[in-house]
Amino acid sequence: MHQKHHDGPQRNELEKSVVPMQAWALAVGAIIGWGCFILPGTRFLPLSGPVASLIGLGVGAVALCIVALCYGVMIKAYPVAGGAFAYAFVSLGRVAAVICGWGLALSYSCVIALNATAILLLTRFLLPGAFEVGYLYSVAGWDIYTGEVILISLVILFFAFMNYRGNSCANNLQLTLSVSLSIGVVALAAGSGINETASIHNLEPYFNEMHSGFISIITVVALAPFLYQGFDTIPQTAEEFNFDHDKSTRLMLISILCGCALYSLVLFAVSIIRPYPELLAAEYPWLTGAVANMAFGKIGGLILAVPVLAGIFSGMNGYFIATTRILFSMGRGKFIPSWFEKISPKHQTPVNAISFVLGFSLLAPWFGRQVLVWLTDTCALSAALSYFFTCFAAYRFVSQYPEQVNLPFAKSVTILGSLISMASFLLLAIPGSPAVISRESWMLLAVWCVLGFILYKKRAAELNAIPIRDLQFMLLGNNTRPLLFKVSD
Repeated sequence: MHQKHHDGPQRNELEKSVVPMQAWALAVGAIIGWGCFILPGTRFLPLSGPVASLIGLGVGAVALCIVALCYGVMIKAYPVAGGAFAYAFVSLGRVAAVICGWGLALSYSCVIALNATAILLLTRFLLPGAFEVGYLYSVAGWDIYTGEVILISLVILFFAFMNYRGNSCANNLQLTLSVSLSIGVVALAAGSGINETASIHNLEPYFNEMHSGFISIITVVALAPFLYQGFDTIPQTAEEFNFDHDKSTRLMLISILCGCALYSLVLFAVSIIRPYPELLAAEYPWLTGAVANMAFGKIGGLILAVPVLAGIFSGMNGYFIATTRILFSMGRGKFIPSWFEKISPKHQTPVNAISFVLGFSLLAPWFGRQVLVWLTDTCALSAALSYFFTCFAAYRFVSQYPEQVNLPFAKSVTILGSLISMASFLLLAIPGSPAVISRESWMLLAVWCVLGFILYKKRAAELNAIPIRDLQFMLLGNNTRPLLFKVSD
């Protein structure tokens, strides 16, 4: 464990061991999870159509690339753990940092839990009844079984152990999973595309005939904060980069484009093999799984299991890493108990943050998947809000320190990124929007906000008593990295 000192408090720091390929794998694995394999049959084709969905995925990727450019500005200026949480602090102060950090903690943790329960969807498809033993109860229509609870708990414990063992274990695992995921998706698309029944005419109608082409496209674009959430795991680990931080922008852009390509390939595989209206009318429990069986025969499900499991596991591992870093950073800044900043002397990992995420994740199988879906729907809101904080911070930085920024049209890019982030938030929040979250999701979000408010009120006196320069040191590593708001204490 490395500690940095100044005239005030001590500051724990994480080991610098992450290489570029590991950072790429972290982001791609976090972007692509179970949703990549379920959304073609539940959202993309029924609500938009194949071509509208492909356009929407592309537009969403371009929009998030603009946001990623803003992240790149901030990573170079503030190469610390915490990502948007730290950027919210430097641009707007304590309260904004609390709001952003608390939202990200929920967002990242829920993705771990949702990916964990996705394993059960796969086992119920490939091995029906194998783990559905020891019925306990039902929650919102989802049956809870002892066998499935044990299975998920073991998987979560495995990823917690790998993260505890150190960056080398967790990041090498992430690289293996992300490469396996990419190869598996390409194989699925190839198998479907060369099938004797495959035809470009199977993509007709290109757009949903129930509404306009614009609505068909914007329905997918509105999901972009959720679809591409994961590129922002790179800023979470910026403190651990063992390479020039200038490369981080390129890595984020590549990861978003790779994510777009993988989403598009799975959508292509599902919609090219047969006329997609017929596939939807057949009401398959899992359309992508049914298409894999059409493309590869009886072993299709097993072939598909490789990229699906790789996507699920890489999502769990990627967000395990990201969640522990946001909690570590918040603990180091005293926004939450300093217990969270403890680092293992042997493995150089945030051991207490890992333990907390482990405990939270182990609750997931007891609540059922539907409750987690409602909770995870709020994650896109948290993501859009964190994007706004980052883009606004980047705008302030390029306005105050233009000589330190080498991004062309930097101020225009940061303004556009802020507008994209706010538009994404409003599309998810305004009633009547094609992407508005459900009433149940709003209720769960309200509970989380109340919990956050209670926690903040309990710590407000202690937090506000810390001199702003000490907070600057604890969050940013030194006092030369500037604060972008007026300091009064």
